Amino acid sequence: MKPADAKQLRDAVAWAAAEGEALDIVSGGSKAALGRPGRPARKLDVSALSGGIEYEPEELVLTCGAATPMREILLLLEQRAQMLAFEPPDFGALYGLAPDGGTIGGALAANLAGPRRVKMGSARDHFLGFSGVSGRGEEFKAGGRVVKNVTGYDLPKLIAGSMGTLAVLDRVTVKVMPAAPKARTVLVFGLDPARAVAAMSEALNSPWEVSGAAYLPANVAKRSRVDHVAGAGTSVTAIRVEGTAVSVAARCAALRESLGAFGAIEELHSIRTVDFWREVRDVAPLLPDATRAMWRVSVAPTQGPAVAASASGADWFLDWGGGLVWLAVPASGDAGAAKLRAAYAEGHATLMRAPDAIRSLVPVFEPAAPGVAALNRGVKAQFDPRAILNPGRMYEGL
Repeated sequence: MKPADAKQLRDAVAWAAAEGEALDIVSGGSKAALGRPGRPARKLDVSALSGGIEYEPEELVLTCGAATPMREILLLLEQRAQMLAFEPPDFGALYGLAPDGGTIGGALAANLAGPRRVKMGSARDHFLGFSGVSGRGEEFKAGGRVVKNVTGYDLPKLIAGSMGTLAVLDRVTVKVMPAAPKARTVLVFGLDPARAVAAMSEALNSPWEVSGAAYLPANVAKRSRVDHVAGAGTSVTAIRVEGTAVSVAARCAALRESLGAFGAIEELHSIRTVDFWREVRDVAPLLPDATRAMWRVSVAPTQGPAVAASASGADWFLDWGGGLVWLAVPASGDAGAAKLRAAYAEGHATLMRAPDAIRSLVPVFEPAAPGVAALNRGVKAQFDPRAILNPGRMYEGL
């Protein structure tokens, strides 16, 4: 089914609810392999719910169809020197697809964010409002066009990260931000993981407004297309600052002085900084071997090195100051799930890529504690009582 507008979307979902017909919700298809493999009876293609952009640069707000391609939005914002501050990643290459194939609705439904999350938060924090259809086949709206107009339950926060299991989005409203005119990256060479986390923590806790902090071991750094990183011959700890030219230069100088005790230091300017952080954002250094399973683990930054060390035969790097661990592991058995999840006390691991057989065997998303699982079931029952929307995409039975 391919609804052409909001009314047809409502009718399609209402029919499915009445018939108990499960729906696989797709748009750009860039994240079809993210989540548990399911076997719904019908595909609901919402790709026509695109466009209709209402952009108010002076108010820093944009509303559009949920299926609007991300590339259109980013181009429009670039023309006005603005951006989506949560830096949504492009996982086309991760899933063997063409680049720039995602949609704004898909990014919000998956609650994806890139390296700038350490400063600006996740997609959820920039999701102001939406209209959509619940699993009951009922149209509803939530949120607003500005934060101060949001009353009642903050449903955008709930919908973000729900992977289309609670509602089908029709239109979305997001907050945008001015884009920084300049960016530089301070590189510290030769640190071990624990020492790198210490350096990144010092930078992030400094007054210099760091907007990215990542660590690439030597074997991963050499895969970068940025010459200063690939040619280092050692591990690379990267600290990004953004802003006006004068401010960036001053803050980089201060960071170089404060981090000088950690090791040899260089800087990346302009285009090299853009290219490097795009690689980190899109997991490019771990992609050469498409046969490997891919994990994304969010933990306390101090636990990042231990989580990375727990995975046998893994290639990995750290983002978010050590709080996000990306690992490429052999796609066999449980893809290291049991050992990996035993390596941290608090956090969550998501199996971002693996063959269907492994994604059927292993919990793709972090298993919920009993109380949280009961809450999840209650929320699902309210929004989608017959479990027709992306059933089993996140957890079995939901």
